[in-house]
Amino acid sequence: MFSRKYFSILVTCALFALMFAVGSYLYTGFFSLQVILNLLIDNAFLLITAVGMTFVIISGGIDLSVGSVIALTTMISATLVQEHGWSPMAVIPLVLLMGAAFGWGMGAIIHYFQIQPFIVTLAGMFLARGLCYVISIDTITIDNAFYTAVAQTKIDLPGGSYVSINVVIALIVVALAVYLAHYTRFGRNVYAIGGSEQSALLMGLPVAQTKIGVYTLSGFCSALAGVVFTFYMLSGYGLHAVGMELDTIAAVVIGGTLLTGGVGYVMGTFFGVLIQGVIQTIISFEGTLSSWWTKIVIGLLLFMFILLQRVLSTRRSMQP
Repeated sequence: MFSRKYFSILVTCALFALMFAVGSYLYTGFFSLQVILNLLIDNAFLLITAVGMTFVIISGGIDLSVGSVIALTTMISATLVQEHGWSPMAVIPLVLLMGAAFGWGMGAIIHYFQIQPFIVTLAGMFLARGLCYVISIDTITIDNAFYTAVAQTKIDLPGGSYVSINVVIALIVVALAVYLAHYTRFGRNVYAIGGSEQSALLMGLPVAQTKIGVYTLSGFCSALAGVVFTFYMLSGYGLHAVGMELDTIAAVVIGGTLLTGGVGYVMGTFFGVLIQGVIQTIISFEGTLSSWWTKIVIGLLLFMFILLQRVLSTRRSMQP
């Protein structure tokens, strides 16, 4: 029972350990705490987005709007702070609320109008990306003192290593998500709906409230990732996070979450993001490979995990 329940996440963790070991063997300086921390520093926004996507996919849905919401968040933040002189203390809560409201709207349409999540979130993706260019077609650089201070702050750790504030935010999100998924009624409802929405209805579970809540959470996480991305890039631009939705889905699936819903772990997603970071780091250490090899390797891993999920699902259905 243990091996069947946790097999996919164990494969993900083993793959991360193997890839990191290979990198440490091939390249001097790869095996260090700072290299691991750099994986989090460079992918904090992806990790936050992937946490929200994990809940969506576990519930049996999909959210293609996450990258566009990140870009829209950077554009709104940059415009209000730079061109209108708003305080970051007002801008950040506003964009988080807007992201949550955007997700809530998509979730309500998906549930009450019985439209496929793929279609609704695809429309949301085009809407959010289009709004970016309504605001401006150019890059808006942020030189606000608060944003630059957050971007430049390093939190020192023992051994001379350090992390950024973005990493702290991402780890807090992961910890809260683990608690939400496994120790709350909302989390249990998400798993139940992903397993069988019809059964969840017959059990009297709040299906509408949970489905809308899942997309609201995803929208909030995307907006928070947009805030973190703004700290990381210190700019707003309509082309920020292009294709991020695909990287996010890949991280969740590589982390062991079933695309059919009902099975998945936030910590699996955590390692799925780290695996993408390790691939990028190995290619960076190599120095002679194109960055497009990152996409090629991630694509191969995605194929492998989808086939693995298919095999596990087939074996489960054949058992008496």
